[in-house]
Amino acid sequence: MERVQHLDNDGKLIKETGIGPAILHYCQYQERCHKEVKNKLFELGCRQEEAEEHISRLIEYGVLNEERFAKAYAGGKFRISHWGREKIKQQLKFRQISAYCIKKGLEEIDPEDYGKMLEKLTHKKITELKSEHNQYIKSNKVYRYLVQKGYERDMVLDIIDSLVKNNTDK
Repeated sequence: MERVQHLDNDGKLIKETGIGPAILHYCQYQERCHKEVKNKLFELGCRQEEAEEHISRLIEYGVLNEERFAKAYAGGKFRISHWGREKIKQQLKFRQISAYCIKKGLEEIDPEDYGKMLEKLTHKKITELKSEHNQYIKSNKVYRYLVQKGYERDMVLDIIDSLVKNNTDK
């Protein structure tokens, strides 16, 4: 679903829908989830019924779309912050995004890029830990770092095991 052009020069959408310019600008600035918009509406002094009405209008006019938000959020957090799927999923659940939208958002992450990023982060962390000579402690620190970034435990263990095996074969 494409994003709708929100305002024309004379503020036609504001007049047609009754949506205030502040909340419209808030939603235009970046993709927002329903929870963020509802909280902002409460900050602006709206009551529960008014907030629900504004949100339904924003959805109707294509300004607010949780699937689009989930895709943008997942893609951005992976590309920019290098988060793993687990952390992204946790944060989307915290924002009360539906399971369907979370699934769609996580589909934005290319599996090949995901594996490459996991490998890149692993090598980066190992390089940072060059002064650590105890292999067990080093592996444990790398494991904790990658799990904290949100990568799946089994994938992290597999990559650490393969690197340890490669280092012992040399």
